[in-house]
Amino acid sequence: MKKSDANHLLVATGISKSFGRVQALAPLSLTISRGERVALAGPSGSGKTTLLYLLAGIIQPDAGELLLAGQDLARQRPGKEKAGLVGLIHQQYDLVPHLPVLHNVLAGRLGQWSLFRSMISLVWPQDRQVAEEALAQMGIADKIHERTSHLSGGEQQRVAIARLMVQGSRVILADEPVSSLDPVRADDILEILTALAGGSGKTLIASIHSPSLMRKHFTRVIGLREGRLEFDVPAAEVTDRALERLYDLDQSEAAVWGGGN
Repeated sequence: MKKSDANHLLVATGISKSFGRVQALAPLSLTISRGERVALAGPSGSGKTTLLYLLAGIIQPDAGELLLAGQDLARQRPGKEKAGLVGLIHQQYDLVPHLPVLHNVLAGRLGQWSLFRSMISLVWPQDRQVAEEALAQMGIADKIHERTSHLSGGEQQRVAIARLMVQGSRVILADEPVSSLDPVRADDILEILTALAGGSGKTLIASIHSPSLMRKHFTRVIGLREGRLEFDVPAAEVTDRALERLYDLDQSEAAVWGGGN
């Protein structure tokens, strides 16, 4: 890592991405430091998920450079090293519904295990204590043997977070982690995520629509629209007007949206 970037865990320089003729993300440069809690705001199709997938190394930029902990993500292969750098909670959680909760949580260890150990774990779960501790922190230790499909949406979200906990990544990415939850449960989940990040010095980057949740749980807000950066400001300084312009809301829509969670 360059000396000037010593305090930056993530450095993106001119990264862009297109799918066919559609430019999902225009050239973008940003730096994110260790321990930051960054909210990505913007309407559907603004480039939030594309940016998260680039940061996770799931897709590669068409141009530019993306460094995570001084390492070029484009050259990182799936495995222990990459799993220890970054983990992503997908919007639909990516849990296997017919498997017990225990196995879904331990999926977070797959990047650290050999193929043989991964296969053995399907019959004799490996690192069981690690999964038990993560589920206990999530408040659902009693669900460890339940079929995952039997859980509520909020409980499944907690399983997804527990899976990320056992993965042990330095950067936590979350794609609209509370979009399907009611306001109270949404607040609870973000309390858990921010506590997880803050308690261990991890960096949290999540796409969020709610102005109140952005301001309460995050230190910085990055606004995207049509794949372009609109603003990048401390969460305490993001204004209702800036968000209204970002989402292109009229006066009546803004009054309803801005007052809710």
